[in-house]
Amino acid sequence: MTDPSLDHLLEFATDLAWRAGRMTLARFQTGTAVEWKADASPVTAADREAEQFVREHIEKRFPGDAIVGEEYGTVRGDSNRRWIIDPIDGTRSFIHGVPLYGTLLALEIRGDPVLGVIRLPALDETVAAATGLGCWWNGRRAHVSKTTSLADALILTSDPATIRSTGRAAAWDRLAAATGTTRTWGDCYGYALVATGRAEAMIDPILSLWDAAAVTPIVREAGGAVTDLDGRPRHDSGHLIASNGILADRLLDLLRETP
Repeated sequence: MTDPSLDHLLEFATDLAWRAGRMTLARFQTGTAVEWKADASPVTAADREAEQFVREHIEKRFPGDAIVGEEYGTVRGDSNRRWIIDPIDGTRSFIHGVPLYGTLLALEIRGDPVLGVIRLPALDETVAAATGLGCWWNGRRAHVSKTTSLADALILTSDPATIRSTGRAAAWDRLAAATGTTRTWGDCYGYALVATGRAEAMIDPILSLWDAAAVTPIVREAGGAVTDLDGRPRHDSGHLIASNGILADRLLDLLRETP
């Protein structure tokens, strides 16, 4: 059987993320019960239902593909493709009724993240991309900003306290002092803002594979740069910085500097 083309895979993934995101809205702002996992992160029935929905549809369409998800672990297939699911990225936002959460779906081929979808159901926004096919925001082409000065830039992170907990407090203070504006419009929403030119960079000092895989091809196809905080072009290091590319070297320099 001929493998599906990347544009057909992107169409499948975009539709699936949209449908899974719509499922989460049924429990959004309803006071749904929250459980706490061993790593002290929250989870709800909406997380589990959405991931199970995505898994079932992938397994039906591509039964030989590997799948890894935040809530239900890994299923290993016999193909070079691996789907990566985060049913609700930004569960803390979700449980507080804040609309800055998203459903993430990515596809790796031979370990390379070639496709990603960010669906922001409460905002009715979709940002999706695949290698060589560009980045698309609600049906129109998306591009990173052309900002060349940190003094004019908007830099995002989910929580500065997390940066400080990783020993980068001084680096963050230097970066914030050099930057026009910093905000905590984080999780996947921050990467969506970078890819659509509404922010210049998003910094994540701690994140998981399912947080990073989808956003990597999205920002790259929008013309930006994505590396880990050591400047390596990897999405599996447990930390990530995405930018408009123009400011990438300067941002990395600030984060690497020692007092």
